[in-house]
Amino acid sequence: MAKIKVVHYINQFFAGIGGEEKADIKPEIREEIVGPGMAINTGFKGEAEIVATVICGDSYFNENVEEAKAEILEMVKKYEPDLFIAGPAFNAGRYGVACGTIADAVQNELGIPSLTGMYVENPGADMFKKNVYIVSTKNSAAGMRDAVKKMVPLALKLAKGEEVSTPEEEGYIPRGIRKNYFTDKRGSQRAVEMLLKKLRGEEFVTEFPMPDFDRVDPNPAVKDITKATIAIVTSGGIVPKGNPDHIESSSASKYGKYDIAEFDNLTSSTHETAHGGYDPVYANEDADRVIPVDVLREMEKEGKIGKLHRYFYTTVGNGTAVANAKKFAEEIGKELKEDGVDAVILTST
Repeated sequence: MAKIKVVHYINQFFAGIGGEEKADIKPEIREEIVGPGMAINTGFKGEAEIVATVICGDSYFNENVEEAKAEILEMVKKYEPDLFIAGPAFNAGRYGVACGTIADAVQNELGIPSLTGMYVENPGADMFKKNVYIVSTKNSAAGMRDAVKKMVPLALKLAKGEEVSTPEEEGYIPRGIRKNYFTDKRGSQRAVEMLLKKLRGEEFVTEFPMPDFDRVDPNPAVKDITKATIAIVTSGGIVPKGNPDHIESSSASKYGKYDIAEFDNLTSSTHETAHGGYDPVYANEDADRVIPVDVLREMEKEGKIGKLHRYFYTTVGNGTAVANAKKFAEEIGKELKEDGVDAVILTST
């Protein structure tokens, strides 16, 4: 029996080319096994073989999605593979979005079974879990061995056209697909049994897990707003003209801190938005529409607030991983507290 042919997709980091400074490299293909492909290929134990590796920079892919997708599809098509694997991307947001996008395209446009892997909070997971099998991984490359252990058996099943079992058994992120099945106990009996286990404090598994939402208690009101220092923080992507820190248009890996001490009003000649998830025309015309510097300056002059903090903090919420957002918040919050800021106006898009 002929070996299953596999094409593998990875980013510039896992290809050993470089980090952010090389994230703009265009798609290239190598007829060799690169980076994590070595572990995946070993896991196949001779049943399958990676015949080529596609490499693309995260920034290039996410900033040129249609072009990158078209280039990579042509590369993959040349090898006529039986299977396409992307990643795993773990919790790298832009990498996850790229893996999900290209795996979905290969599957739908070329008809080739596709698989990827990433952390459940990666924005790519939420975007593509209904379309592509995404193996649930740990949040960093330290979980590579665990990821490969789960990806290889599922990959072989997909390539052979075998039936895929439940997310719990196969290790992929639930896709929101329900299937009817026959059981020896009616629903009312199963529900009562679960309730009794819960009342006794015993372990049980619900058949309908509920979403887990964060609950954040609001802080007490500001005692005297007329003496308060107010800061602006935004996920709307407002940056100085030219985006000096190159904040990504989606799946942001960084935030910016910019001085507005000399500004009473933001104009199209001084500021713009880096955000790629909404129509930027009106924000580029007047960035005060996203961060109200002009109104806060008026309130400052009228004594309605103490003062506007001299720095504003900005990032892009579009596809940004929850873990990154939490990290940004911790760092920004620490600085604001150290600077004596009393309250924050947090704006979106």
